[in-house]
Amino acid sequence: MTESLLDSLKRRPLLADGAMGTQLMLAGLESGQCGEEWNLTRPDVVREIQRRYVEAGSDCLLTNTFGASRIALDRHGAGDKTAAINAAGVTIAREAFQSTGSDGYVIGDIGPFGGMLEPYGDFTEAQVRDAFAQQACALVDAGVDAIIIETQTSLEELAIGLDAAKGAGAACVIGSMAFDVSSDGSTYRTMMGVDPETAARHMLDRGADLLALNCGAGMDILHAGNVVRTYRRFTDRPIMAQPNAGTPRLIHGRLSYDQSPQSMCQGVRPLLTAGCNLIGGCCGTGPEHIRAIRREMDDWTEQARNG
Repeated sequence: MTESLLDSLKRRPLLADGAMGTQLMLAGLESGQCGEEWNLTRPDVVREIQRRYVEAGSDCLLTNTFGASRIALDRHGAGDKTAAINAAGVTIAREAFQSTGSDGYVIGDIGPFGGMLEPYGDFTEAQVRDAFAQQACALVDAGVDAIIIETQTSLEELAIGLDAAKGAGAACVIGSMAFDVSSDGSTYRTMMGVDPETAARHMLDRGADLLALNCGAGMDILHAGNVVRTYRRFTDRPIMAQPNAGTPRLIHGRLSYDQSPQSMCQGVRPLLTAGCNLIGGCCGTGPEHIRAIRREMDDWTEQARNG
């Protein structure tokens, strides 16, 4: 893309993709397997998933690298492939756009390292900094348009990830928190007790270019709009939301999310009105959800353009 992601977001809201993990499981990934390693062993499957998202209308693709830090990959005996897995994730996403004759933005995905920092856990800050720095550098070297540090629940780990992305020279750095919805639906906090107000201030202080939220228990598209409104009180920077497709249910031993594309897209206009600039989907969302969201976004944008 000749125009940067941040410049493009100044002109109009953009659409990201949906869940990767859900789609990989539908393609045969078994519980406990390393889906990120499929970037090397089954790139055709990953590319096809992302191609379907592009065809559904995605302007941005997140790389299949959510769990591709060295710490996370070491659990699968694949830590020595960290750079290769991340670079391949970027290449596959680019190829998915090219295969449809379109162009779009590739966002390098860095998820939690999957542990706890000292003194509560076994990992030192230095170990996590090294792991995130290595992953961020691999993504930037491969040519991402942005890096997202997502599904974060603690400010400490989020800060390490944001610092790593900025240190690697990412053109756009996104911080994304995973808020759980309280039982009465009135408040939002991460597993570590962080509320949206505190998260917004922290991300701004650490230099995030774009504030985001994703996942979290009960975090559907309507609740996401409430968090976006809170973020918007603190900043005029772009905001991204990746809500879940409703609530998960266990059906025949597999998690299935209960929100249809038609139901989910009813929250698109409120989300855009709240000030969201970049919409995507997290757990349970698939190409049909993205297609329905695309239609609603296009209608909203056209109406806004025509006054």
